[in-house]
Amino acid sequence: MTATLLLALLFADADPLLHWMNGVAQAQLSKRAAEIGSIRDTAAAEKRKQYVRAKVLELIGGLPDYRGPLNPSVVRTLDRGDFVIENVTFESFPNFVITANLYRPKKTGRHPAVLIPMGHWEQGKLAAQLIASNLALKGFVVLAYDPIGQGERQQAYDPRFGKSIMGGSTEQHFLPGAQALLLGQSFARYRIWDGIRALDYLASRPEVDAERIGCTGCSGGGTLTTYISALDARVKVAAPACYMNSFQTLFAGSVGDSEQSLPNFLSSGLDQTDYVELFAPKPWLIASTEGDFFTPAGAKQVFDEAKIWYKLYGAEDRIQWVVGPGGHGTPLKVREAIYSWMIRWLKNGEGSATEQKVELAPDHMLLAAERGQVSSREVWQIISETKRMNKDQDGLVPFVRELLRTNPAVSTAPSAGLKIDGSTIVIPAPAAARLSGNWLPNTRAWLIGHNLPAMRASEIAEQARALQGRGLKPTVRAKGVAGVWALLAAAAEPAIQEVVLEGTPVSYDTAIRSAVHRNLHDAVIPGFALRWDLKDLVNAIKPRKVRWVNPTDWMGNAIRVPGDYEYRSSDPNISE
Repeated sequence: MTATLLLALLFADADPLLHWMNGVAQAQLSKRAAEIGSIRDTAAAEKRKQYVRAKVLELIGGLPDYRGPLNPSVVRTLDRGDFVIENVTFESFPNFVITANLYRPKKTGRHPAVLIPMGHWEQGKLAAQLIASNLALKGFVVLAYDPIGQGERQQAYDPRFGKSIMGGSTEQHFLPGAQALLLGQSFARYRIWDGIRALDYLASRPEVDAERIGCTGCSGGGTLTTYISALDARVKVAAPACYMNSFQTLFAGSVGDSEQSLPNFLSSGLDQTDYVELFAPKPWLIASTEGDFFTPAGAKQVFDEAKIWYKLYGAEDRIQWVVGPGGHGTPLKVREAIYSWMIRWLKNGEGSATEQKVELAPDHMLLAAERGQVSSREVWQIISETKRMNKDQDGLVPFVRELLRTNPAVSTAPSAGLKIDGSTIVIPAPAAARLSGNWLPNTRAWLIGHNLPAMRASEIAEQARALQGRGLKPTVRAKGVAGVWALLAAAAEPAIQEVVLEGTPVSYDTAIRSAVHRNLHDAVIPGFALRWDLKDLVNAIKPRKVRWVNPTDWMGNAIRVPGDYEYRSSDPNISE
């Protein structure tokens, strides 16, 4: 057992809920390992690849079918000696603008190309300048673009202080990530689509040989490199850095943000190695660093399995792993390994992988938007346009009962903080410091096919049955987002006679149709908002009573809405 895995297990043991979830995850991974171990030839491997591709597409909610014009524009051109940098824009959806830098050699003809999606660096594409410039000097056309929430594509950007009101790039992923989940999607869907449209733009350039395209990126850019390469056949060579890890190690550690953690991923029999195996036998380089939170131990688990898979294809030389010094990032050893990998497979090995010194341009010279922030729609607006299904009120109670049946309360896990006061079950609002709330335990639960809000509701229902068994008529009182748990519990459990909510958000739709919200992760039932809203749970509970006091939006602000709601003063001097 490695030291890293031992620490992860010790960490899991310190948290009963994590300990339980990690046990479920490892059992799912063991089952997967047995299935992979039974694959002995390429025919079986190809069958597995068909399953993996279909399942990944299902888990992300499918890819958009939009193929409208890119509407590209070259905003500015910088002469850098032997190569040129173009500041460009193009669209992945109508009026959803991507900002990018295109690096092209001055030498005429068609060149191999490399796509660089960026990691979670706030400056976005600017962080690619050293690597992109070196690749351009080595004869590649390179497109480095700003992902959603980074660089010139800040979401909920406030010009008054020059930043997003959401916070940093990960918060700008978590918030739309929760919105997408309510509509049966993963935020990865939109991040991948940006990359596919970036490939469309790259392949459209006259300087590019579209049959020789590679992809590389670090951290979140490594995630996107992994997804884009596995799902778009135009990528011929892949080199993700500081990302690839087996969930054998990763689950109890840094699982990653919304696009990095697909609901039902592990419960569907998948692990990160499946992306590499889906790409096989094309060349794949895994890059790690010694001190990264995406640990070398987890990367080795991916590499060791992938080597066996590539051997089935007689392509052992097309899978490689490099480990550089230092922490999260791309040190010189990793950068030169990436150059070497692209040269080897896209330029027939012609050229030197030694990094050249380049004079880096000031950041402002690489901006494509006039004021450093693009003017276009935001991703929440695109997510909110998802087509809903017809409301199915008759199917709601069976759905909720099945949800709670498959997500029972876990005795070894911390409770929802329930307190019993006579016949009343009291649930406080969950505490959270950030807008994204308690994203980590909820994300881990989704990975293994479970749902924490449903587990909390199951616990409430259990307590209600226990009170009823003592001859009492249970009432549930809940505050804030915990009110969603109470509604789920009451819809499924007829023992609950009354629900009293205070300061509970009134509608999922208000979260979906707003850039900013708080604590939505603690209330997400994936796909629920395709058919229903919270008011439908109230209707399912009738004729039992639901008292809803001071309904709120998803920022905790009391709002006046039509319906049978109660309103009270919030004067802090009032005490009961």
